[in-house]
Amino acid sequence: MRLPMIPDEHEDRPQTTDDIVRWLRQRQIDEVECLVPDMTGMMRGKIIPREDFIRNIENGLKLPETILVQAVTGDTVYETKVAAEVDQDIVTLPDVGTVRVVPWYDEPTAQVICDCVYDDGSLVDFAPRSVLKRVLSLYEEKGLRPIVAPELEYYLVEKSTDPDLPLTTPVGISGRKESGRQAYGIEAANEFDPAIEDIYAYCEATRIDIGTMAHEAGPAQIEMNFKHGDPLELADQVFLFKRTVRKAAIKHGMYATFMAQPHENEPGSAMHVHQSIVRADGGGNIFVEEDGRDSDALLHYISGLQRYVPAAMPLFAPNVNSYRRIRLESDAPINVHWGKDNRTCGLRVPGSPPAARRVENRVPGVDANPYLAFAATLACGLIGLREKVEPQPVVTIDAHTLPFGLPRHHHDALELLAGCQPLREVFGSRFVDAFIEVKHLEWQLYNRVISSWEREYLLLNV
Repeated sequence: MRLPMIPDEHEDRPQTTDDIVRWLRQRQIDEVECLVPDMTGMMRGKIIPREDFIRNIENGLKLPETILVQAVTGDTVYETKVAAEVDQDIVTLPDVGTVRVVPWYDEPTAQVICDCVYDDGSLVDFAPRSVLKRVLSLYEEKGLRPIVAPELEYYLVEKSTDPDLPLTTPVGISGRKESGRQAYGIEAANEFDPAIEDIYAYCEATRIDIGTMAHEAGPAQIEMNFKHGDPLELADQVFLFKRTVRKAAIKHGMYATFMAQPHENEPGSAMHVHQSIVRADGGGNIFVEEDGRDSDALLHYISGLQRYVPAAMPLFAPNVNSYRRIRLESDAPINVHWGKDNRTCGLRVPGSPPAARRVENRVPGVDANPYLAFAATLACGLIGLREKVEPQPVVTIDAHTLPFGLPRHHHDALELLAGCQPLREVFGSRFVDAFIEVKHLEWQLYNRVISSWEREYLLLNV
């Protein structure tokens, strides 16, 4: 058995075709996983032998266009008005800088994220990675560069093969299940040290740059924070991170779930996104003035988030389960008020030195596709910078005592997105239409399912 050779953490990533060929051969890679993120954030693509990959690296691999309009169930929107009726092929071109080892396989294997393009070389405009690239290009046109830092929460749960049974808390190294809520508990986090250590080891081997870890409020709920950086790079890392965590958990006899609300009576799981905007010429953070005061740009950015996050909600809360997290009895935000160091608000400006002045969007669930969640929050802020409208007054009380300001149902959110022209202009209408097609299909499939609650209370009572 040959184990994968782990690169030095300071080694430069491949930049050219020649670099990646050398990288693969030096590590004696056997196979390459060519990955494409679909609308849901799931991995699609092909697994091919190394030399076949090298022969095709410049021309790419062909995949059917409809992989991008698949539901989380695997069902396809066949009556799509966006993808070609003939289910034409698209080309998946590897982004050579994203190549990484896959550390959990016995045989040396690599993974690489691909962009979707048409035969003329143009990006497939409704592919999630293309949408984020489009938003970043709009910032680039203004001489600006976004910086993000996501925080991901997830649960470890016992393995379960029966979807009708509620999920349960796994046994830790003490031999007991965690009881109660142990937010920031050190010993509670230590219960899962073997799995957490493998997560960190896998992340180090694959250039996933996570920093701090903490036990969250739910039983066996973990939060891991990413270091700040380029949104596309961070979206790639989050995309790979979810799979990495799931693999480490399975190795230790558990599942890891990134559902927004996996337990009935426990806190949901979020993906908070810290964001700031710097001048591309190195001129610094536009959210602060030279004397360190909040700038007008910060206020305009917050205003854009307040005005457009509700319409972008399907990208922050993309699944029927997502809206179970957005409720009064939860720590999750229910509106888009903003506050300074106020965690009850949907939008928070953390206390920080001037250079690190940023906005934290606390609305996204951890089930969101990272490419689309980052694109959405940056799009809302960009529109705010364009419109230059003052935000609502800063909130200094518990924002949960104020009215709901976010859609509470999946259908309501999709209608808001469909009718929001400013977001259509930033994202591109073809993407908005394709995304809504996928989510309508998922709703139709979900709506066929009769739940245990309905059988319990309606079977003999109505």
